[in-house]
Amino acid sequence: MESCNCIEPQWPGDELLMKYQYISDFFIALAYFSIPLELIYFVKKSAVFPYRWVLVQFGAFIVLCGATHLINLWTFTIHSRTVAIVMTTAKVLTAVVSCATALMLVHIIPDLLSVKTRELFLKNKAAELDREMGLIRTQEETGRHVRMLTHEIRSTLDRHTILKTTLIELGRTLALEECALWMPTRTGLELQLSYTLRQQNAVEYTVPIHLPVINDVFSSNHAVRITPNCPVARIRPLAGKYMPGEVVAVRVPLLHLSNFQINDWPELSTKRYALMVLMLPSDSARQWHVHELELVEVVADQVAVALSHAAILEDSMRARDLLMEQNVALDLARREAETAIRARNDFLAVMNHEMRTPMHAMIALSSLLQETELTPEQRLMVETVLKSSNLLATLINDVLDLSRLEDGSLQLDIGIFNLHSLLKEVRNLIKPVASVKKLMISLNLAQDLPMYASGDEKRLMQTLLNVVGNAVKFSKEGSISITASVAKSDSLKDFRARDFFPVPSDNHFYLRVQVKDSGSGISPQDIPKLFTKFSQAQTLATRNYGGSGLGLAICKRFVNLMEGHIWLESEGLGKGCTATFMVKLGIPELSNESKFPFVPKTSANHGQTNFPGLKVLVMDDNGVSRTATKGLLMHLGCDVTTVCSNEECLRVISHEHQVVLLDVCMPGIDGYELAVSIREKFAKRHEKPLIIALTGNTDKATKENCTRVGINGVIQKPVSVDRMRSIFVELLEQRVL
Repeated sequence: MESCNCIEPQWPGDELLMKYQYISDFFIALAYFSIPLELIYFVKKSAVFPYRWVLVQFGAFIVLCGATHLINLWTFTIHSRTVAIVMTTAKVLTAVVSCATALMLVHIIPDLLSVKTRELFLKNKAAELDREMGLIRTQEETGRHVRMLTHEIRSTLDRHTILKTTLIELGRTLALEECALWMPTRTGLELQLSYTLRQQNAVEYTVPIHLPVINDVFSSNHAVRITPNCPVARIRPLAGKYMPGEVVAVRVPLLHLSNFQINDWPELSTKRYALMVLMLPSDSARQWHVHELELVEVVADQVAVALSHAAILEDSMRARDLLMEQNVALDLARREAETAIRARNDFLAVMNHEMRTPMHAMIALSSLLQETELTPEQRLMVETVLKSSNLLATLINDVLDLSRLEDGSLQLDIGIFNLHSLLKEVRNLIKPVASVKKLMISLNLAQDLPMYASGDEKRLMQTLLNVVGNAVKFSKEGSISITASVAKSDSLKDFRARDFFPVPSDNHFYLRVQVKDSGSGISPQDIPKLFTKFSQAQTLATRNYGGSGLGLAICKRFVNLMEGHIWLESEGLGKGCTATFMVKLGIPELSNESKFPFVPKTSANHGQTNFPGLKVLVMDDNGVSRTATKGLLMHLGCDVTTVCSNEECLRVISHEHQVVLLDVCMPGIDGYELAVSIREKFAKRHEKPLIIALTGNTDKATKENCTRVGINGVIQKPVSVDRMRSIFVELLEQRVL
């Protein structure tokens, strides 16, 4: 056998090719195995691919192809029969699956071409974006309209402007052909076309409010589509060949519409509604979108809120204007009242002086006449004149005090006084009157009652005299007891006085005075009337006693002024009466106990009754008053000189005059300047006379002015002989003449 004469050996070349094939088959198998994994991932993630089972079949084909290439790795060398069988089986399966896949693709390729997978995906995404944009647009439009309505509320109180602006903004935003607002009429049985978008002046067109379409809208919280041919939708005449656009209606709650200046609308409750109708353009196929309907509903609610806010603000402005008018009227009335009060006070001050001056002459001269030799008949007449004069003087005091109490000009004159002496003085003053009627008067002072107290001594004495005087007046026989004590804390609050709230403290106490008599008594139903001015118990027994009906009324006001309370108790007619009052008094310090009141008081007993040789200068512009005062002083043994002017007084007065009686309330004459001039004329203290003011006015201002210019005392007109004697004794005791 001949040898081969080949140039290159074949085996080494085949071995290299086998290596390349081996490597290629390995990477082909790897690629075939990775492709099905990618297809499985695509099938799981895809939501729109319609033929998933085809992909599964195609994946099986690829796996089998890869398997044949992988088996080929073992066929490049000598291999066993088993490898050949496996290789054959794999190739047979690959062939079967390949043919089946090819035939199936021929069948489904037309269907796959008809499925617009990308278009369907994009359409879904577009619809989703459209919904999101619609929501965003609704929110933006709603926010804009809310801001617009809020701006209208803040910029104007005209609700018509708010409604008109709302229609304009809705028409611009939604591109409406027409927009209208139907308002209820005065009767509430019809809706009237009140506002439209395109028409300047709304046609006064009305429809019944109970129409089915209106009831449907009013019963729904949402915008309702209505037919263009219904009565409330006929807000614009149709023209041309186009069909009318879609129409919706929504209710507008009328929260408050008082004085809404259209056809005299009444006040409407929250269950009444207006109707807003909106029409799309008739020349397009446009329809209402959900976000547009939501916008209409929100705007309708905002219109309702705007109307309520405007009504509230308008009512507030109206109330403010009314309040300002009332304040102006009240201020005018206050000024007029103050002017009237000043005029009345000026009148009372003048009348006080003018009435007390003749009363001073009557009482002074009557008291002088009483101490002369008189027959019993003459003495009775003089006593009657004196008694009537004193009653008239008391009535003058009561009227003036009541007038000052009512206008609030009366103020308490707080000072330190001897409480025990005041109570005893009241008893001594009333005792002579009671002795005439054979009445026994007893005074009981509690052991814990302070000797000195701080308060208005004059008003307290006036209250005591009125209360005790009433007890004497209405008692024919029996006794009268006066009990004074410090009110205990457990008895301060009286059930009869709901507005009396006493508060105990270490700086003050409450004086409790009880006056019990055995007189005619009072009917229980008449007790509340007795504290009313000019009121008396209307019984036959009480009418016979007379009186002005001012005493208890003034007492009650004095007690209230002293932060106290007064009440009466009686079991009925003929069973007597008990009057009780409590007043608040201060507890003075020991260092102040020497500061006695400025106005002198009357004492019961005096050691000196006459003042022989006492030189007194009387200054008074009224001749009658000068004569009366001179007569009183001469009766007391004084050496009296009278003058009628400031110049004459300064010319006549000398160091021999020990007392000057000066009327400080003379018209056209300043008595205070005269007092200052007298003080300046006598430089040495022992040469200065005792200056006493004799006046009909003893209010707080008069006392302060007297203290300011150095006047030593004040005597109130009218004055009797006994009172002049007691006053001189008390004043002279404070100064050694």
